[in-house]
Amino acid sequence: MNNLFNITDKVVAITGGCGILGTTIGKYLAENGATVIMLDRVPEEGIKRVKAIEDTGGKADFLLTDVLNTDVVEKNVDDIIAKYGQVDALLNAAGGNLKGATIAPDQTIFDLNPEDFQKVLNLNLTGTVIPSQAFLKPMVKQKKGCIVNFSSMAAFRPLTRVCGYAAAKAGISNFTAYLAAECAKKFGDGIRVNAIAPGFFITNQNRALLTNPDGTLTPRGQDVIRQTPFGRMGEPEELCGTIHYLISDAAKFVSGIVVPVDGGFNAFSL
Repeated sequence: MNNLFNITDKVVAITGGCGILGTTIGKYLAENGATVIMLDRVPEEGIKRVKAIEDTGGKADFLLTDVLNTDVVEKNVDDIIAKYGQVDALLNAAGGNLKGATIAPDQTIFDLNPEDFQKVLNLNLTGTVIPSQAFLKPMVKQKKGCIVNFSSMAAFRPLTRVCGYAAAKAGISNFTAYLAAECAKKFGDGIRVNAIAPGFFITNQNRALLTNPDGTLTPRGQDVIRQTPFGRMGEPEELCGTIHYLISDAAKFVSGIVVPVDGGFNAFSL
């Protein structure tokens, strides 16, 4: 029981590993003994992040990926198994948004671009399904492993503007629950599937939406703060404890849940 939170030597793959959240989580997990595989589309950024982890004594690797290409992701899995012999956890952190899949205050539903809407659905939802399928294969052989998907506050309630992103994240929450039950029923209790739903964290994707060039909050950012009882945005490091818990044996009987990490955003209403 003393080792419930021990993640030493766990092999953890992170899609979107070069993003602000993926990078922070990867660094934390490596500091706590895990071997972290950063999966992303930007080799130069991936190499930098791996070096930063290794310079502090951690274990890390980078693999070029495309979460919408089954062949590429399956090759990633094969490479990880060939080098490390196992994969213990997958974090599906890849995702994003497009302007055409949003509806600004001066627009209506008729301004939504169906092509961009579909691209956002593909990147976030299908980009979670494909890696889940690929990484589950060795987990089934091992009879153990866990997947942590990235949902959103937009999955709990239909936030204004982010039409496509919200639809995709709602799908991820639903897929998480479905896959958790599917895996438990057909592959046993050693495989768990959960998700986190971050509140509002400043990332490269939303920085211009939430903050002005001088760092002050935009009207949208101010709305977020008013809805967040903590009265501030989240810090990327504040996701790490929940991730650590979900991939550790401390969560051995936990599957199919979506954990808000949001400063009370989802619990609050006027």
